[in-house]
Amino acid sequence: MTQKIGKGTFLFERGPSLLAAATVAGPDEGRGPLGEAFDQVVPDLWVGQKSWEQAERELLLRAGQMLLLKGNWKPGDVDLMVGGDLLDQLVTTHFAARTLDIPTLGLFSACATLTAGLTVAAMAVDGGWGEKVMVTVASHHHAAERQYRYPVELGIQKPGTAQWTATGAAAFMVGKGGKVVIREATPGRVVDYGVKDPFDMGGAMAPAARDTLLRHLSDTRRTVGDYDAIVTGDLAAVGTSLFRELLLEEGVPVEGRHHDCGLLLYDRGTQKEVGAGGSGAACSGLVTAAHILPKLERGEWRRVLLMATGSLHSPTTYRQGESIPCIAHAVVLEREEGTA
Repeated sequence: MTQKIGKGTFLFERGPSLLAAATVAGPDEGRGPLGEAFDQVVPDLWVGQKSWEQAERELLLRAGQMLLLKGNWKPGDVDLMVGGDLLDQLVTTHFAARTLDIPTLGLFSACATLTAGLTVAAMAVDGGWGEKVMVTVASHHHAAERQYRYPVELGIQKPGTAQWTATGAAAFMVGKGGKVVIREATPGRVVDYGVKDPFDMGGAMAPAARDTLLRHLSDTRRTVGDYDAIVTGDLAAVGTSLFRELLLEEGVPVEGRHHDCGLLLYDRGTQKEVGAGGSGAACSGLVTAAHILPKLERGEWRRVLLMATGSLHSPTTYRQGESIPCIAHAVVLEREEGTA
């Protein structure tokens, strides 16, 4: 059964685990360092659809259907789908679920949706409420630009602090008996340091990542050295630097063990268009499935703290001059002892 440890961390005693994962990546993501590790890379951003939003939905559908094929599962074998995206009313998740025909809970934590979904899925499996729970995330660069900033057709120039919303989708199956277990989860608190610039998401999200990490370490009575890797979602170059600086002020150095999905997904040296690095709900999903899980499955890493970060503003709140609240949810992924 799930137990609470400390002030805000959940321990999953029955070993909910990641049984399989599937990824569909966009062309820019396919040209990045992890390109060969994705299950499918689409050749263009249209994905055979008439709009960017429909293309995002197609990416998620492909990832979900591919996941089912990998495990030889049918939709009826899945008790629950927990997923989210960046678009209004979670249209990508909900419209894809209409086709997948699986009971669905839509979640919104922006780019932190992956770890929010893994937390809910682990609770469901650990609590005996479901045997198999699918977790999905998706985003599309052009669809996100249209909703949150400016349509790409306008050719608006961005500052160097801006990040590149990842195009892609990832789907995970949580159940029992896998090599990689979800051991613990520390849900994030909403943190707002007054940042108002939508082109500096990394700077806005870094304090939320700091808050969650410090609370997690306090609850579990662990140190940074107890983890083979601490992986944040989407802080990118600016946020990574600030995150490490904030933790140094607390006497908690993480450099050497800290990695960021926004920096792992692209080669900033050759892919100049990505600016400070990656972002988007799919960013941490693609990196987790293609990079983190394989390392855990091979035994290269034994324990990883995965901490996806999300910016919780909307176009309306930005236009009204409000600051940007952020959140970071963390899950501990461990290689199950005794698995081959």
